[in-house]
Amino acid sequence: MTEIMMFPVTFMIIIVTVIASLASFNNRALFDRLKHHPYSETRNKEWYRLVSSGFIHADYVHLGLNMFVLYMFGKSVEHAFGQLFMAPIGSILYLLLYIATTSLASVPSLLKHKDNAYYSAIGASGAVSGVLMVWTLISPWATIQFIFLPFFNIYAVVAMILYLAYSQWAAKQNRDNIGHDAHYWGAIAGGVIAIVMTKFELLEIFLAQVTSPPFLN
Repeated sequence: MTEIMMFPVTFMIIIVTVIASLASFNNRALFDRLKHHPYSETRNKEWYRLVSSGFIHADYVHLGLNMFVLYMFGKSVEHAFGQLFMAPIGSILYLLLYIATTSLASVPSLLKHKDNAYYSAIGASGAVSGVLMVWTLISPWATIQFIFLPFFNIYAVVAMILYLAYSQWAAKQNRDNIGHDAHYWGAIAGGVIAIVMTKFELLEIFLAQVTSPPFLN
């Protein structure tokens, strides 16, 4: 595959998200108009919320964590799309992947809480989970090092399996205000969309790598 220079879509997403989040911090009316609110979406047909809610956050920590993860892994996914597709198609498809994953990650909570006027959700976690899944399909045996555990490394494919299992378990427990459903379905949606976009080439790349683990070579 020939390397192709791409427009930095990851940076564009981060900039737009930071601007929207900062604006909503000081404007409750704006925050309420943009948040994921199934009751309003189904009754008032405000479907834009499925996307807009992914660009606002609860606070600086919430925003910073999501944008840090997107920055660390989104660049690699964006670069891979640049290799898999001709420019500017790769950039466009990467952006569409992010937006589609943002909305699809919220569909389960939409169906579950459509009659609950008090439920709402925000944040880019669903879309970021989708980006993480695509990165895992690209580099399943890449190692992830945690900031607070510098001597602990874990393979990407193992980390993703644990992440999905925990997200599903935590969603069933429903003991906090974190959108674990969005994390789980965002990851699944991101992976499926990317595989379909690449006409299953990404799945072939993943299978070729995952069946040849580096520790057996």
